[in-house]
Amino acid sequence: MPNFLTLENGAQAPPLTAGQKFKIVARGAFDYVQIPWYAALAGISQAENSEPGYGQGWEGYGKRFGSAFADGTIENFMTGAVLASVLHQDPRYYQMGQGGFFHRATYSATRILITRSDSGRKEFNFSEVFGSAISAGISTYSYHPRSDRTISNTAEVWGSQVGYDTITIMLKEFWPDIRRKLKKKHELTTNN
Repeated sequence: MPNFLTLENGAQAPPLTAGQKFKIVARGAFDYVQIPWYAALAGISQAENSEPGYGQGWEGYGKRFGSAFADGTIENFMTGAVLASVLHQDPRYYQMGQGGFFHRATYSATRILITRSDSGRKEFNFSEVFGSAISAGISTYSYHPRSDRTISNTAEVWGSQVGYDTITIMLKEFWPDIRRKLKKKHELTTNN
């Protein structure tokens, strides 16, 4: 999972410039790990026949894959680079890293609505909420099938993006724990 916007043990970090925000977002958006993610999303969409205007078969799957990739890329740039730069918000996720599961899960889930400003203050995450909405509007009304260019589909795309981002943030919170357990398990199997 691309983790370029996550800080482990980063209580205080210098603010990112607008150029740095764009570079980090581009690095994450085009990371090779994104390909299986978008392939899986396209497969789910294909199985559900969501946005039937794409059709079925390999052509429909390819359109869904391209749409998922474009949706994610536009959303990443809108939330992490464009609006984060304009609104002076920090697009990075600051891991809590310690405490009980429920406390950390709650903290990470609320980061979709709460972020830091470039000066370090906590504030409403306008970049995420409105950036996702803007990107959903751009994608729905530019390359999604004509029959799916509706307000309800735009809201569904927006909700999906915010939902996936919330899950991703939660995974980022617990990734060091998961990595340690996997490493420990690997060491146990290789030493026996």
